[in-house]
Amino acid sequence: MQQLGTLKELVGTWQELQRRVDDLSEMVALVMEESDTSLQEDIQGELKACSEQLEKLEIEATFSGDYDRRNVLLAIHAGAGGTESQDWASMLLRMYLRWAEQHSYRTEILDTSPGEEAGIKGVVVEIRGKHAYGYLKSEHGVHRLVRLSPFDADHARHTSFAKVEALPEAQEEEELEIVPEDLKIDAFKASGPGGQHMQKSSTAIRITHVPTGLVVTCQDQRSQLQNKESALRILYARLLEKERKRKEEEQAKLRGKHVDASWGNQIRSYVLQPYKLVKDHRTGHEVKNTDAVLDGNLDEFMSAYLHSLLGKEK
Repeated sequence: MQQLGTLKELVGTWQELQRRVDDLSEMVALVMEESDTSLQEDIQGELKACSEQLEKLEIEATFSGDYDRRNVLLAIHAGAGGTESQDWASMLLRMYLRWAEQHSYRTEILDTSPGEEAGIKGVVVEIRGKHAYGYLKSEHGVHRLVRLSPFDADHARHTSFAKVEALPEAQEEEELEIVPEDLKIDAFKASGPGGQHMQKSSTAIRITHVPTGLVVTCQDQRSQLQNKESALRILYARLLEKERKRKEEEQAKLRGKHVDASWGNQIRSYVLQPYKLVKDHRTGHEVKNTDAVLDGNLDEFMSAYLHSLLGKEK
């Protein structure tokens, strides 16, 4: 019934766009017959709106994967480079939170590991909304920053790296069966900011999935129960991603193709010095307005990536 409702909504959206285009055609015919220029502004506005909706629907038409319609857990990890990379990781977090805000997606930071001097070592943020994973899967990979370091007394140019993981939210009741005996759950005191309650009480949770060795920690919530729930959500998502990759590798072997590891594959460069340019190395798409990109204007890059996937499928 849920799938049926989703398909009805999809068909209804295309039918509504068809109706708007038909009405627009009638308005154009009326203007041409009666030489009435008073409707030109309305026609131009409606044409622009229809074009924008069509472009969005064309992108969503690429969302044919099993998980594209789901919420996403976005994990950001600072690479080698200490404070520089940790600051870069925090800049990426801000960029994705701004993008989510622009699209009216809900966000919740599930776990954060603060940096030693600035920024963050790692963070997991849940982004909830229609096709959240479908859009943000384009961000999975290594992101490179080139800039004049604010942490260097000589203001030398530095290159920093951070890894972004896009994990589809798991529907554990349907897809993953985890035996309670396979989970090792430990409680410990939270570190970093958060108030005396968090630091004095053993509210932080560490969950180890014994069969796979996956370890998830969560300490951002105020209670042990909340941290446990968040940790389980992250664990389910990581197990689902592990299973998804396993299936992809099996299919790739059947096709005779090599599957590269995600870490180490630079997908995008953000150059702030000696010139300003953001370039996606997978599609060749470039944007010179680096400030806008870092403020969350990522749709051009996502669109280029998703259209490239559509081209490969064809």
